[in-house]
Amino acid sequence: MVELKTANEIAAMRAAGRVVAQALAACAEAAAPGVPLRDLDEVARGVLAAAGARSSFLDYHPHFAPTPFPAVLITSVNDVIVHGIPDDYRLVDGDLLSIDFGAELDGFHGDAATSLVVGTAADPADEKLIATTRAALDAGIAAATAGNRIGDISHAIGRIGRDAGYGIPADFGGHGIGRQMHEPPSVPNEGRPGRGFPLRPGLVIAIEPMFISGGHDGYHAARDGWALCTDDRSRAAHVEHSVAITEDGPVVLTLP
Repeated sequence: MVELKTANEIAAMRAAGRVVAQALAACAEAAAPGVPLRDLDEVARGVLAAAGARSSFLDYHPHFAPTPFPAVLITSVNDVIVHGIPDDYRLVDGDLLSIDFGAELDGFHGDAATSLVVGTAADPADEKLIATTRAALDAGIAAATAGNRIGDISHAIGRIGRDAGYGIPADFGGHGIGRQMHEPPSVPNEGRPGRGFPLRPGLVIAIEPMFISGGHDGYHAARDGWALCTDDRSRAAHVEHSVAITEDGPVVLTLP
């Protein structure tokens, strides 16, 4: 069942979204060559503690995963599309790092992600991939207006990815969000305009494009059962915002 939020509930989600934005900014600043991924998770835990918030990810156990998620932060490096577990891997100059974070505050969740190149040895192809994924997110948000449908968001995202020659992993995309981190409806990263659930004021969704640089859509699970990796070993980028549908247009809830 899709739940529409009141203005007060959306305001509460905005507060959770600010915690998410603060954590992503702190982790992005801390991401440098030689830094272990586990240290970024500690940075995110510090933001949660300071805000009096709880992790949306820690101990989360969806049906596809063999174990509960063991961290508060998702860190996906290079050919990992999403769901990477922060471990002892030390970042290398030029790594493409995607960071995904969720926070629960006063009973409501916020969820967002960003991608960046670590250090100063940025490959122009990686910079283009990240910029295109962000452009797709912007296009998806622009399509998130009352009267449109989920398919309009999906089409806006998918068209940008396909026009750039990138792959789009099926079955993983955006979702509704509120009192639960994952709520209906799902928000695919590719679809037909004018189709799907109608967008109504009060609906809050996480929009999250994921593009694969090699152009193939295939992916597989890593040995830990969590990380999703590109089949062609090419790099991937992932960006995300939580967005409220309002009568005055889309409102991004996970900005600083």
